[in-house]
Amino acid sequence: MHNKIISFATGNSGKVKYVQKVLSNYDIKVDHIDLELIEPRSNDLEEIAAAKVKQAFSKIKKPCIAIDSGFYISEFNGFPGTYVNFTLNTIGIDGILRLVGKSERNCCFKNCLAYYDDKLDEPVFFNSKVNGQLSMTKRGRMQDYSWSELFLLFIPENETMTLGEMDRDYFDQWRKENRKNSSAELFSRWYSKHMTSGL
Repeated sequence: MHNKIISFATGNSGKVKYVQKVLSNYDIKVDHIDLELIEPRSNDLEEIAAAKVKQAFSKIKKPCIAIDSGFYISEFNGFPGTYVNFTLNTIGIDGILRLVGKSERNCCFKNCLAYYDDKLDEPVFFNSKVNGQLSMTKRGRMQDYSWSELFLLFIPENETMTLGEMDRDYFDQWRKENRKNSSAELFSRWYSKHMTSGL
């Protein structure tokens, strides 16, 4: 039987707050482990998440998760994709806006959560996607639960505000409505069964 404590290897406090909130609904505690992890250069979220979670497990020897995220702009064949952090650290969100200009603004976030423990030969993956549009300008502000500056540009499907314009209550309600297909939710359901079966 697994303990209901999962170690989460990341330096992103926004992701930690979100994952803690989702997993707490299943009585799963999240132990935040701030590790420097080497990410392979790859366009494959699963490959990156697998490398990160295996590194984390090799250091802490406890059941753990790692998440890798990408941001994909349809008009640019999915750029920046898995290189979103590099893009934000170089041209920033202002550069992204200049690059897109008057092009089509369809885009999406993709997340891959990888879980690994000593009972598994390879990590188990949980993938999710959120479609939306890029705003024309930066809108809103960063919050303690914001995991990316893209909060200021990303307008989720069927919404008119960027994530950064949503107040906490509205954001929580939006997240709740979209949570059933999130990688963290999919993992939580699987892990609850995983523990119960004693796998």
